[in-house]
Amino acid sequence: MSTSMPPIVPDRTESDDGPRARVRFRMMQVSLSMLTLVVTCWLWMIHPIAGITATFLAKHVLVAILAAGIDYPQRR
Repeated sequence: MSTSMPPIVPDRTESDDGPRARVRFRMMQVSLSMLTLVVTCWLWMIHPIAGITATFLAKHVLVAILAAGIDYPQRR
């Protein structure tokens, strides 16, 4: 095998989560997103500098929550 070839990526298996597990996961995502926004708004009310810092942090937290829920299609 040539060293210039990229490694073979294993096929991603489809998880057999039931509908309840998927709903629970989505509700957890919504809850964590709302908690992040509430804490950010609360910090804005305390002090503007704390609010600006919380906004920068919240941006990264919300992207991480979104990325955790992305379902990639199964490879063929």
